[in-house]
Amino acid sequence: MSRPNFAKANGVDLAWDSFGDPGATPLLLIMGLGASMIAWDEVFCAHLAAAAGVHVIRFDNRDVGLSTSLSHLGVPDVQALMMKALARQNFTVPYTLQDMANDAAGLMDTLGIARAHIVGASMGGAIGQEMAIHHPGRMLSFTSIMSSTGDPTLPPPTPEAMAMLFTPAPPTLEAFILHYAKVWRVLRGPHSFPDDEARDAERARAAFARGLNPAGTARQLAAIFASGNRKPALRNTHVPTLVIHGDADPLVPVEAGIDVAAAIPDAKILRLPTMGHALPVSLWPPLIEGIGNHTARNVLTR
Repeated sequence: MSRPNFAKANGVDLAWDSFGDPGATPLLLIMGLGASMIAWDEVFCAHLAAAAGVHVIRFDNRDVGLSTSLSHLGVPDVQALMMKALARQNFTVPYTLQDMANDAAGLMDTLGIARAHIVGASMGGAIGQEMAIHHPGRMLSFTSIMSSTGDPTLPPPTPEAMAMLFTPAPPTLEAFILHYAKVWRVLRGPHSFPDDEARDAERARAAFARGLNPAGTARQLAAIFASGNRKPALRNTHVPTLVIHGDADPLVPVEAGIDVAAAIPDAKILRLPTMGHALPVSLWPPLIEGIGNHTARNVLTR
């Protein structure tokens, strides 16, 4: 792994690092709500780079990790915004997912990357959808993992998973370690993943050391609410797309992944029966194989 670097992109500074041969075809990983790039595990990234023969790049989205924190934009009332979104009322937010997609495209500009494979998880998948809508020429392929079109008629999260969205991270390390384990017990769903449970404390310490930004997470969540239903626009996209979704996802139910695959022309879907809203170690092999096969099929198609 290279040391973290910083790049100016779309008016913000983004922290990034990379894995594999810099001369190989680039693959950009986009992480989800409130999670920094280290949520893409280093070992996962290294294995993906080797197995797919790509140059894997991960980065901190705006308002998380070491990237620019937009504290001057204030802290939105996300519960009020969610209610307005459900009622289809107008409201303003600090920024949208399209702005975050522009960040990713701007990072590619700064790194001198004309086109890349894009892989997004959860909110990162929605950001990838915005790229497919607004920057399709920059994408060799797209892999959307545990994400949604934003269609308000889709099944909602379980109450337990929804509660995790509105539970702020505690400010002390000891409390945060307990909070982190609780969150991932819920998000991983009903199946047991002992390898990940054993790593929760270590991962919590790493996330805490990198820095918590609850206000930034609120601004990202507001961006999700404001971005609405992407399904009509996705029907007119033509980026080769693979959808990966877990049948046991408590936060973004599998119906949402099916909806993404149905919305994007010619998209393929890979459903993993035991996967919840997480990327557990035991499921890395099918995840890496699926992404690798998809990128191999599409590296020369655009």
